[in-house]
Amino acid sequence: MTAARILLLGGTGDALKIARQLSREHVYSLAGLGKVPHDLACAVRVGGFGGAQGLARYVRDEGIGLVVDATHPYAAQISANAVAASRSAGVPCWAVRRAAWEPQAGDDWRTVADWDGIVDALTPFARPLFTLGREPLAHLDEIPVHQFWTVRCLDAHPGNARSRVIDARGPFTEAGERTLVDAQAIDVIVSKNSGGGATEAKLAVARERGLPVVMLRRPPLPAADREFDSPESVLAAIEALLR
Repeated sequence: MTAARILLLGGTGDALKIARQLSREHVYSLAGLGKVPHDLACAVRVGGFGGAQGLARYVRDEGIGLVVDATHPYAAQISANAVAASRSAGVPCWAVRRAAWEPQAGDDWRTVADWDGIVDALTPFARPLFTLGREPLAHLDEIPVHQFWTVRCLDAHPGNARSRVIDARGPFTEAGERTLVDAQAIDVIVSKNSGGGATEAKLAVARERGLPVVMLRRPPLPAADREFDSPESVLAAIEALLR
């Protein structure tokens, strides 16, 4: 792909699919919190920009002609910065807005808005499995006496006497999720509504086992100039733009 220079804001599997199709003049930007790919043709930038103003400055200084936001659905601040910076720099902002999961027959979802809501919803349970990312790591000293936490995230962490931290990256299978649920005697799963197939297996296992799911509600995201529901659809639009 050539022509207009693209800045791809990523950190998700969807973003990596897009980045693998970009040529060397384009830039794939990561916050640096996860694994940094070293096998891409495009440039890779790691680190923040300094808010919307810093991002707008980068877009102008680097001659970026299109910003593509393919960050996580819960990265609301980054998405807001992307839209604001693009408008300030006078370039379009496209976004991949992955469809949310929807409850199915047999699901028992308890939807909450924030960490306090999660803590309250977990009060009746003893063995939660957290699949929220890093946030539970900041609360390991607050675990109620009747609970043992299993936390799955990208970071290795020693945990403590009443928690186990598992560093793992999806995609996850139903067989693997069954094994984890059984081994840790999980009685409730805590999840973001991330959408997509990479981490959906836990919901199927929860449905199968009759386990409740405490689901963290998605944050509102700003409207981009164009929005796409998959990496394939945004790649087709990029091809058309650069042709």
